[in-house]
Amino acid sequence: MTTETPYTEDDLRAEAAAQHAVLTEDPDFMGVGEQMDDDIVTSTETDGGGRTWSELLPYEADGGEAYNSAQRKVHDLIRGAADVSEWAVNLGADGLEPDGHTLQLGIDPGDGDQPRVRLHFAFAPDMTDADRDRFVMRLGRAITGHL
Repeated sequence: MTTETPYTEDDLRAEAAAQHAVLTEDPDFMGVGEQMDDDIVTSTETDGGGRTWSELLPYEADGGEAYNSAQRKVHDLIRGAADVSEWAVNLGADGLEPDGHTLQLGIDPGDGDQPRVRLHFAFAPDMTDADRDRFVMRLGRAITGHL
């Protein structure tokens, strides 16, 4: 089989996944703080906006200690995040969009209520929220019915 290029679509996806992984491997600490500065803190969001990190943790209040502590925690979460680069690249290339649906299985109360398995979902953009909900609920019932 001949192609117009000496590489395949899989080659492109593999390279994109490798570069994506490198970007999150060791994020720039100062860049994390700069990005946080004007981002709205999710728990403060309202219809009219919300408070940014710099508003929530003003430098003047404590010489930046609270802000710097939050910045370190965000940085550590990024560095400790699972490498889902290949998954993310393939989702985008396939035109799927990740969504907030998850299915958690095997939760062990003795293990801090941590799931043993968590499934994350990505759907075609034209799937309605109701169809997405229905799919996840039916899959969950099907799986738990066979465990």
